[in-house]
Amino acid sequence: MKTVHIKKDAGLLALALRLVVGWTYFSAFWRRTALANKLDPEMAGYIGEKFNAFLPNALGIKPIIQYLVENPDVLWINMVIFTIIEGIVGLFILFGLFTRIMSIGVFGLAMGILLGSGWIGTTCLDEWQIGVLGIATGFVLFLTGSGKYSVDNYLIKHHFAFTKKKWFCWLGSGILPIKDSIFPKVVLIGSLFIFGMTLMTNQVFHGGLWGTLHNKSVKPKLEITNGEIQNNTLTFDIFRTEGVDVYGSWVIGISLYDHQDNSILEYTQEDLAVLNKMSISNYYVAKIKPGKHSLIVPLGAKAKLNLENDILSKLPKGIYTLKITDISGAYWVHQIKK
Repeated sequence: MKTVHIKKDAGLLALALRLVVGWTYFSAFWRRTALANKLDPEMAGYIGEKFNAFLPNALGIKPIIQYLVENPDVLWINMVIFTIIEGIVGLFILFGLFTRIMSIGVFGLAMGILLGSGWIGTTCLDEWQIGVLGIATGFVLFLTGSGKYSVDNYLIKHHFAFTKKKWFCWLGSGILPIKDSIFPKVVLIGSLFIFGMTLMTNQVFHGGLWGTLHNKSVKPKLEITNGEIQNNTLTFDIFRTEGVDVYGSWVIGISLYDHQDNSILEYTQEDLAVLNKMSISNYYVAKIKPGKHSLIVPLGAKAKLNLENDILSKLPKGIYTLKITDISGAYWVHQIKK
């Protein structure tokens, strides 16, 4: 029987991985530019609002995200740059051009996804899985480079001068200039680091190792802070920190009670649907705003509400309770001292 010997080309064996991850990143650029205009801040689906949704539970990079969503012009520039980088990295990985430096790009982009949005995912921990698998893929592609079906290989086979330089092995493809005795240790250390990052973020975001398993994307959660009653105005901050990222929390009631649970002030869903926009001061690009049947609070949105009513100026000093009710029946309370 004749035996067929196949050359074990690591880059060739990683071809499917390279094509899939390349398209994954290039498709982000393609969706936001060719298929729909997701870079226009005035259009529905603006990528900056999606980025704003990362804010409440981001790990380590929350100050960066907060700065960007507080400065819309800077955010837009960064979203454009980020999209262009995704397009370049994805396209170069697809074609196998300068594969190793692009694999570092894959690693970095995936790390940003993991730390920023690894807590989001209503059913299968979607963003966390994308992040950790992207990091692992970037590492593998750095080790393998591109094989037979790649531009890197074409350049090497046709003896382009720069492919003979040592830097090309580090940035493009070819045999990594690492001693055989050290290479397994590099693979082991890198793999253990990525596995450790996987376990750590799985626990932090979802309680996946011990304790109570949780998913912050299932139910809406609002935080109420800085409540005050001054003269005829009730002011407070409202910040949506959990829940599904693709649609808002629908607030159908805002009520104020005294210490004996007597209703002092009440805004129904009809009242909130026609609430004066001047009563809402948004902090970020994701906006809290009146909807058709309620007050809409997107994930990551934060605003100061100023509700004026003459009855407030007549209230005696004491402790009052502010209650905000979601259409799901969930509600949140906050005590205010006048």
